[in-house]
Formats: sequence, structure tokens, C-alpha cells
Amino acid sequence: YVLTVHDLNHIDRPDNSSSAKRLYYHLVLRRLCRRARAVLTVSEFSRERISSWMGIDPRRVFNVGNGVSGVFSNVGELWGDGREYVLCVSNRRGHKNEPAVVAAFAAAALPASVGLVFTGEETAMLREQARSLGVGERLVFTGRVTEETLAALYRGALCLCFVSLYEGFGLPIVEAFASDTPVITSNVTSMPEIAGDATLLVDPNDVAAIAAALRRIHEDSDLRGELVARGRVRMASFTWDAVADRMKAAIAAVDDDHAHRLDWN
Repeated sequence: YVLTVHDLNHIDRPDNSSSAKRLYYHLVLRRLCRRARAVLTVSEFSRERISSWMGIDPRRVFNVGNGVSGVFSNVGELWGDGREYVLCVSNRRGHKNEPAVVAAFAAAALPASVGLVFTGEETAMLREQARSLGVGERLVFTGRVTEETLAALYRGALCLCFVSLYEGFGLPIVEAFASDTPVITSNVTSMPEIAGDATLLVDPNDVAAIAAALRRIHEDSDLRGELVARGRVRMASFTWDAVADRMKAAIAAVDDDHAHRLDWN
């Protein structure tokens, strides 16, 4: 069999883990990976982590990438009432680094007309943080949204601010590329690899750097246009057809290798 493992988030991030999850990874998933003919994953970062942690030959782990739904495009309705906003596609988990986004948004001192929009449900902690920093009235939570609404959110945004501390891939980056939305993202784990030269990369632990990137995006229309153009180029690697081709190639390589070993025996 061929097995797919997205990342080792539940091993690498204690805040996303539990004793039951760690037990599953150690006793079940590690054994499955070692017995598999091949393991597929979504980035070179995940490929290296899986190979190292599982203790398997890296030649048996294949990075096939990830694809983006056709719902995400630069054509369609825009979300909201036409006001500028920074978008954070997130889910209230600790590794998403949301307090840093709120702090950076406040520190950026963008015009009062610019909002900060989070997908997902409101939390008292983020609301209170925003209030204490003087941007409480500019913070919006969308609640749970459909893919179509999410696509409209991307299209209408000034930029995506996706400064996670850990991602096995980072799908919002390429969803934003597909939507012609400029991206600010982190310079750690898989994100630089997925972003290429098409985003502003920042240290996710440096609030001042995130704030400076927000100001650059807001003030420089030429930069926004350049990032959008580069994002379109990056998108060619993240279609489902491209992913399917890489999966076929990986499985063919595994089959060829198995056939050679049988012939040799």
C-alpha cells in the first residue's frame, strides 16, 4: 500500500497534541509508514520531517504537493461593503499565531477605515486584545463560512496575513494566489517553500516585522501588483492536475523499484 501523511503537527506542536495522539503516532502511524511501499506528503518540509521521525528511507517519501479548489479565482463577488481589510484565514489554534496578527495590525497604524477580518468564531481573548490595543471596533469574525464565501473574502481583501508558526503546507497561501490576493506569510516550516518569491516573508515571532509588511502592502500598489503576478506563476505548481501527475509518477517509481527488486531476487 501507499500511505499519505500531511505533516507531523501533532508531534511537533505540543499545543495541538495529546497523550492519545502521540500514542497513535508512535504505535500505529509509525508502523504503517515503515511497512508502506511509499509515503506521500505535501511539502519538502513534511517529507524531511516524516522521513526523520518515522525512521524510513527518504527515497520512499514523495512530496506530491497540494491542489487548490476551482472555487478560488479572481472572478466573482467580493466580500463586504467595499471597505479595505486585512484577511486572516485561521481556526483559533495556537500555532496559527493570531495574537501576533492582532498586535501587528494595531502596530501598523493603518488608516481607521481598514479592518481586520478573521474567519471562524469570535473568542473573548482576541476581542479583548484588540480592544486593549485600540482596534476592537475594526476586528471582524466571519464565523464558519462556505468555500464560496471564503473565495469572496480572498478576492475582496487588501492582503492575506498568514503568519502561522507551523504548517505542513499552508493552503491559504495558494488559495490567495488563485484569488489575486497579495500574501504576507512566515519564513518557517513549509511556508517559504510554498510561497517562493510571491509573498512578503516575515519572522512570525516579530510583531514589528509583520506590522512593517502590512504597511508596505497598504502603501505600495506596485508591490501588490508584483506579488499578484508572481502568485499567478506559482499557482501552476498547485493545480490538482499537477498533483495527480506527481502522484502517478511517485507510484510508478515505487512499482518500478519493486519490479527491479523482484527481478534481482
